[in-house]
Amino acid sequence: MGAETLSRETAAAWMRRWDAQQERYVADREERFAVLCDVVELAVREVAEPVVLDLGCGPGSLAARLRERLPHAAVYGIDSDPLLLGLARAHYGDAVTWVDADLGGAAWTDSLPETVHAAVSTTALHWLATEELAALYRTLGARTAPGGVLANGDHLGFADRRMNELALAIRDRRATRAGVQDNEEWLPWWDAVLAEPEFAGLALARATRKSTVDTSAHDSHQQNTHHGNGLTVEDHLGLLQAAGFTSAAPMWQSGDDHVLVAVR
Repeated sequence: MGAETLSRETAAAWMRRWDAQQERYVADREERFAVLCDVVELAVREVAEPVVLDLGCGPGSLAARLRERLPHAAVYGIDSDPLLLGLARAHYGDAVTWVDADLGGAAWTDSLPETVHAAVSTTALHWLATEELAALYRTLGARTAPGGVLANGDHLGFADRRMNELALAIRDRRATRAGVQDNEEWLPWWDAVLAEPEFAGLALARATRKSTVDTSAHDSHQQNTHHGNGLTVEDHLGLLQAAGFTSAAPMWQSGDDHVLVAVR
């Protein structure tokens, strides 16, 4: 059973649930998306046919928003989770080119254009090991056109423990004000979607590929200070500069939630 067997109604319902459960962990998710889109739009405004990558696109929430904002762009959504890519294809169609590839591997760029004008990610790159992330940054540094950007929205910690504690408290208070703390959680969403009959084929493909812990889920569940590689804002800035980006800095922040931007 492939993505083509998912009805539009089923896909739309599960995307609504996905977006709601994601907002439990990123109360300012839509603002984060808007800032990411702003960065890309400003970077490619003089490019006739820009190439934009969404790294770890999951079910396509950000990639679709980029395509809507930039109808002249070629947007590529890249992920290695068959179920999330199937949901993306079923809900958003072929306006975005969906690419099944592992960002931690050496071949993830094989089916992509040689030159990239912008790359984005949201709550995904922390799942890469440090050496894998450094390699990905180097690849993007080599392929991004001069003036192009990499914009990463994620929960990023600080070297100072006290700042981490304060940032987490700020995040929790923002969630309370936004009223999202009772939204569906990450694991119940996955339990439910894997039990949905229309997803049976995609669930099997996912289980076959991911026999261990899921490490590709884009825009994913964050509860603690550090997840995955545990890299801080300062660590990311160092890796980006070493990869050939001429400058890098946070462009937006709420607690530990950042949009970190690097310019080639």
